[in-house]
Amino acid sequence: MKEKVIITQGRYLASAVKKEQYPAEPRPEIVFMGRSNVGKSSLLNSLTRVRNLARVSGQPGKTQTINFYEIGAKIEGIEERKDFYLVDLPGYGYAKTGREKRELWAKFIKEYLLSSKNLQFVCQLIDIRHEPMPSDIEMFHWLLENDLPVLLVATKADKLGRTAALQSAAAIRRSMGISTIDVLPYSSLKNEGRSELLDVIASVLVQ
Repeated sequence: MKEKVIITQGRYLASAVKKEQYPAEPRPEIVFMGRSNVGKSSLLNSLTRVRNLARVSGQPGKTQTINFYEIGAKIEGIEERKDFYLVDLPGYGYAKTGREKRELWAKFIKEYLLSSKNLQFVCQLIDIRHEPMPSDIEMFHWLLENDLPVLLVATKADKLGRTAALQSAAAIRRSMGISTIDVLPYSSLKNEGRSELLDVIASVLVQ
C-alpha cells in the first residue's frame, strides 16, 4: 500500500537547556515525552526510518537535554516538502536521578513547553504493558491544564496480543481520567502505528 507520508530526510540538529540554544529557523515542532526507558529513541528511529537518528540506550535517564531533529516529509497531494522538528524531551519519573537534576530538567522542560510558539502537539508515551504511573497522570493533566494538545502513544505494542493491547489502551484511558481520548498503540519493532502517527503529523503540517 502506498504511503501517504514519506520521510525524505532526518538529522540531529541541536541540544538545548535554554532558549538561546533552540534552533534559529522557526518550524512546526512535534514533541515526544514520557517516562525514562519508555522507548522514545526507538520510536523516533522507527518513525523516521533513519537508523540511529536518536541513540537507543539501555540506561534510563540517558537523555538529559531537549534534542531537536530536523525532518523533511513529502505528503500526498502537497507539492512542496514540509520541514519540521521532532523534539525529544528528557524522560521524567526516573527515581535514581538526583532531586537537583530532576528539578533542573523540570524547569527547562516546562519553560520550553510553555514558551514555544511553534509547538503543534505533544506525544506522551506510555508503556502499553503497564498502567500509567502517577508521574504519567500528573504530566498528562499538566499538559491539558496548559492547553497543550496531547496524543497518547502506547509503546511496545508488540509485547501484547491484539486483545490485550486494546484492553490496555482502555485501562490507560481510565487511569488518565478521560474516557474519550484516543490512545495510539505503537510497535517500534514492527513499525505498527507508524502510518497512523505520520498521518496525525501530516494533518497539522498542512493546516
